[in-house]
Amino acid sequence: MTHLLRTLLILSCCWLGASTDAAAEEQLLPIEDQAPAPDFALPDIAGQTIRLADYRGKPVILNFWATWCPPCLAEMPTLQRAHDLLAGDGIAVIGINVGDAADAIKAFLSTTPVSFPLLMDADTEIAQRYPVIGLPTTFIIDPQGQLVYSATGELEWDAPAILDQVRALKR
Repeated sequence: MTHLLRTLLILSCCWLGASTDAAAEEQLLPIEDQAPAPDFALPDIAGQTIRLADYRGKPVILNFWATWCPPCLAEMPTLQRAHDLLAGDGIAVIGINVGDAADAIKAFLSTTPVSFPLLMDADTEIAQRYPVIGLPTTFIIDPQGQLVYSATGELEWDAPAILDQVRALKR
């Protein structure tokens, strides 16, 4: 990752995560000019390649995060709980780590277990194809593969209002 890009993401991470008191009250922001989600093929920490196209036909919560980002780390348990609550509904959660080495991700997982796929965007190519302006940034993709919602900054992903918005995409 270029030094400038990493610096901008760090600053955005710190700024965006500074005020999250009302996170549980927040809703996902609709994306006005819905476009197809850029497809990707990325390795997980075990080396298995995961493709976004494999999830076509189901809603996807796509979270961009990093181990050096405190708001990212704080929201990860809520993403895990959302995954647990939504898995039976056929809704996927995918994390894309931006720029960390596999060892850093494995160290994080030793303290915060996550059962949804965590993919590695080591060169930040995929993060640059999405409108990621800071970390964490999350996109909701509908079953047809369109970007329909976004959230920048830490959210409580297991909040009922957020879960209801995502579940509504199944209808």
